[in-house]
Amino acid sequence: MRKLMLTALAVVIATTTLLASNVNPDESNKNIKSQIQKLFDATDFHFNEDVTLEIVFTFDSADEIIVLKVDSTDSDVLEYVRENLNHKTISNPGIKGRHYMIPLVIKKG
Repeated sequence: MRKLMLTALAVVIATTTLLASNVNPDESNKNIKSQIQKLFDATDFHFNEDVTLEIVFTFDSADEIIVLKVDSTDSDVLEYVRENLNHKTISNPGIKGRHYMIPLVIKKG
């Protein structure tokens, strides 16, 4: 019986830890996403088709965006994202060191 109680307690603690560290979008992520979208809208690079990406990034100690991962194998898309997002600042940066993942659509133009 005692082992069963300890196992149940371990499951509860593990579940709570997983839920607490979950990086689901919240209101601040929506604000960050809209600011990042504006960084891309200000550029004059044009794609032949709409591009949908998921970008993983963080903020450094100077509140600059550091791109960690872009889910694309197209070298033009990767270069475009890194040039227009890496080491840029936004008005309301997120928590330093926290990983953010946002879906982003770049419209053809």
